[in-house]
Amino acid sequence: MGSLFSMTNTKTNQSEPKEISHNETCKRQRMSPATVEESPSLIPNLPDELSIQIIARLPRVCYYNMRLVSRKWKTTIMSSELYKVRKEIGTTEEWLYLLVRDMENKLLWHALDPRSGIWQRLPVMPSVIDGENSRKGSSRFWMWNMVEGIRIAEIIRGLLGQKDALDDMPFCGCSFGAVDGCLYVLGGFSKASTMKCVWRFDPIQNVWKKVDSMSTGRAYCKTGILNNKLYVVGGVSQGQAGLIPLRSAEVFDPFTDTWSDVPSMPFSRAGVLPTVFLADMLRPIATGLTSYKGRLYVPQSLYSWPFFVDVGGEIYDPETNSWIEMPNGMGEGWPIKQAGTKLSVVVNDELYAFDPSNSVDNGRIKVYDQGEDAWKVVIGKVPVYDFSNSESPYLLAGFHGKLHFIAKDSKHDIAVLQAVPCSNLDSSASASTPPSPTFMQDELLIDSAAETDAVVWIEVAAKSFGQAELINCQVIDI
Repeated sequence: MGSLFSMTNTKTNQSEPKEISHNETCKRQRMSPATVEESPSLIPNLPDELSIQIIARLPRVCYYNMRLVSRKWKTTIMSSELYKVRKEIGTTEEWLYLLVRDMENKLLWHALDPRSGIWQRLPVMPSVIDGENSRKGSSRFWMWNMVEGIRIAEIIRGLLGQKDALDDMPFCGCSFGAVDGCLYVLGGFSKASTMKCVWRFDPIQNVWKKVDSMSTGRAYCKTGILNNKLYVVGGVSQGQAGLIPLRSAEVFDPFTDTWSDVPSMPFSRAGVLPTVFLADMLRPIATGLTSYKGRLYVPQSLYSWPFFVDVGGEIYDPETNSWIEMPNGMGEGWPIKQAGTKLSVVVNDELYAFDPSNSVDNGRIKVYDQGEDAWKVVIGKVPVYDFSNSESPYLLAGFHGKLHFIAKDSKHDIAVLQAVPCSNLDSSASASTPPSPTFMQDELLIDSAAETDAVVWIEVAAKSFGQAELINCQVIDI
């Protein structure tokens, strides 16, 4: 059995990383000899309990091929017991799940094992029938075609009563989250109607499944994870006069598969506008959501197309089940990504945000200083080569205890870059990155003072998706 557990060489060419698809795995399984006899145990002469302990210590990227050994191996690889053991012995792995939209407006998920650099393509999401639209003669829409194909500008025009922009739109405006080891796709538009439906992808079973719907149909809502629950706030919904912004919030418990209401956001600063005219013209909207230090932080804006005005934000405290105002410096200084939205991620209990405003071909990263209630630049230059009309030309992610930046590189491949201070380069590169990484020198600004330190951007992985656009990314640890 020694050959069975021998590891294949995981060194991959970073410009052309290997990808394993679900269909290829199934094809190999169909072609496997039918005469192979099932063994009464996973590993001959070993009890299954010990065999599972051995399997749990192997990299998860091997599991796709290990499922082909026998039916019993496949059942074991897809069992919850194996992943409970992985959690108990500390061998869980953080993988990056990346969503792109191809030239045919299809949404495609790809999973990246950062340690080996190997990509795996997820099954496409199943079709979904929307009853209301079926009565209008448009009966079937594909879940994997839920695209963020309409610009925020179109949403805003809809909010101002111009509904025609959405009349011919396919499923789009959905939101995403990851909790309890699963991916979630929530809401969105089907034609001009906002949806309540929620789909979940289970990486262990490698299948999509529809779960209980939200209580409110919403699109472009914000999601966050707190106490192993998925929170959904804001977004827009369909009203008689067009799209209307939502103040409501709700929470999904993956252990009971149920939704519960959360108190609506007060939008307290929206209520202190000096005139009724401004109150009617400027609409409040949630522009981000981050789980930070045990609470949910929701930056907010007021807008009347094409103007956005930052008005701070609000914080949800699960212990008191109530909202309070966000500190002024935090809310008003939160960097704006695009069209009023705000991109942020928490790594090692530090809140980071990407600020693209200082240059047309790069950006910088800021960190929030809670003691001073201020945002400070910590990385003065981030390599960005794609400022196209894409909704998400760049993304932030945190895994392996490091900050990661995802964008197209100079070759128009999608690259996953890790920020590593030079002082930590030797240990970090050997521990969490593939061999022969690509390095990009940069400056790490300790403050606005002249004192600087060096940071290196390490290319963890890169893959050509053609003309595909970035949509979203999630990190799952299983």
